[in-house]
Amino acid sequence: MAGRNRAVLRTALLLAARSDRCRAFVEHSPLTRRVVTRFVAGATLEEVLPVARRLTADRLVTLDYLGEDVTDAGRAADTVDAYVRLLAELGLHGLAGRAEVSVKLSALGLALPADGARIALDNARRICAAAEAVGTTVTLDMEDHTTTDATLDVLHRLREDFPATGAVLQAYLRRTEADCRDLAVPGSRVRLCKGAYDEPASVAYRDRGEVDRSYVRCLRILMAGPGYPMVATHDPRMIRIAAHLAEEAGRAADSYEYQMLYGVRADAQAELAARGLRMRVYVPYGGQWYGYFMRRLAERPANVAFLARSLVGVGSAR
Repeated sequence: MAGRNRAVLRTALLLAARSDRCRAFVEHSPLTRRVVTRFVAGATLEEVLPVARRLTADRLVTLDYLGEDVTDAGRAADTVDAYVRLLAELGLHGLAGRAEVSVKLSALGLALPADGARIALDNARRICAAAEAVGTTVTLDMEDHTTTDATLDVLHRLREDFPATGAVLQAYLRRTEADCRDLAVPGSRVRLCKGAYDEPASVAYRDRGEVDRSYVRCLRILMAGPGYPMVATHDPRMIRIAAHLAEEAGRAADSYEYQMLYGVRADAQAELAARGLRMRVYVPYGGQWYGYFMRRLAERPANVAFLARSLVGVGSAR
């Protein structure tokens, strides 16, 4: 029953992520500000840079300028400009050696009705070139299953000129084991996560246990391959399994990394880094944070409880 309730709550939150009415309430209510700032590092470049500087003292960082589902070419160009400015600042402040960027192709124009794939590829090339110029790289975020083929196609094209470009694969998709085999090649960088979208059973595992088992199968493929696995999970059991698979594959500590979200299990992040393991924090920022924030709430009931406690606390203080 608890599992069913969690699934219903998750679906409701993911539906709310697409609701203009819910967006208006969450974005403009002072009651939600405390919980939003837990998961989002700021609205501007000036706000996120000190966060990146603090975290890179003992961890690695991936910065994500939030935005998705762009249907206007001008907005896509603005997103590219924001990434180019971000990367220039990382280089200027000496952070590029420990910070990279993550990019959603739908923020670069993939969903545009005419030539979306070409526009997104051209925009991604500009970002990759800016990253290369300061000594860092780019990872392409994965979105819902309808964009998987297009994202992987852009990845393969980018890697012709920017071979360090990373990919994200989502273990809850039934196709992901095959994608792991395709991407477990020399020089590849693959972030494996469980998945954060509400996908139909025809393409995705819906049961929590099935998702976990798929994650382990996919991770085994990546750890045994010649690429660079990026283990994106907050699950202590998956972290232990990853360590076992890395040892089984004879991997050195610098041949793979763990990744967690900003605002989630910060103590565990620091503990992994203190053990000499590569620990990267995914740090989102920007004004278009609503969809990202709602997916974080949907991932774990504890996040919803944190929001509820924040609302009660603010309300009682008034």
